[in-house]
Amino acid sequence: MWDYSDKVLDHFMNPRNVGTLEDPDGVGEVGSMACGDALRLTFKLDADERIADARFQTFGCGSAIASSSILTEMIKGKTLEEAASITNEDIARELDGLPREKMHCSVMGREALEAAMIDYYKKLGKGVPCTLIKQDVEICHCFQVNKSTIRDAVMQYQLKDIEDVTHHTKAGGGCTQCHHDIQHIIDECLEKIESGEAEAPQDGVVQISGLPGNGGRLEQVREVLENDIARALRTDGGDIELVEIRGNEVHVRLTGACASCPSSQATIKGWVEGQLREHVSEDLEVIEVGR
Repeated sequence: MWDYSDKVLDHFMNPRNVGTLEDPDGVGEVGSMACGDALRLTFKLDADERIADARFQTFGCGSAIASSSILTEMIKGKTLEEAASITNEDIARELDGLPREKMHCSVMGREALEAAMIDYYKKLGKGVPCTLIKQDVEICHCFQVNKSTIRDAVMQYQLKDIEDVTHHTKAGGGCTQCHHDIQHIIDECLEKIESGEAEAPQDGVVQISGLPGNGGRLEQVREVLENDIARALRTDGGDIELVEIRGNEVHVRLTGACASCPSSQATIKGWVEGQLREHVSEDLEVIEVGR
């Protein structure tokens, strides 16, 4: 039996703001019934562009219900910018804490809020301010690996177990307390691939898109990246993708543990570029592409 706070039990037994709003300004849906957790969050803005009302519908455990309930209370009266500053840790803190194994429930609430805000701006035909979607969640505290890094690795390589995720990102290789959250991410991603919501990646170490014909140079670059650079990076939990080649510019993307590494530029310019110049051509310039 999990050790729930009185506040969690209160919001589970007496959830606030259950249901949906008529003609909402924003709608966010995350999770899936197949994975055992799903959440739909809607909100309406007032004349001052503050959240006047918010409602939720969820399929999940008591922690999921409590997290969704408290979140709707937390965002009322706030602007979208103010609501965007709420983290999943804030949600758990407002509930006087959640068991570590249930922290993914607060993550789901934060993601539903973000999805609803994105939906609002799409309806307006406007770009989504980056300040509204800047949140990420650190899943593995031992190796500082975020949820997006784990999700990207699972989707790219169709990882099916925690050991594979640890091999690609280092997540879960320490105290193991994040294993439940990692498994939840795996289940969620694989369900999306199987349902057709997300395209399954093709086999291969390096995923390539939009590559113009560049003759033998392209094949040389691919060979060095796949056979030398990518293999070396994966031994430390990272990886590299070839995005495209523009003239003498080789555009790449670091993934896995390398994506959040503070030394990524040193890796790109000091090692990757050096390897490609040595084995392919001295005039190559390597440029890192962000996500």
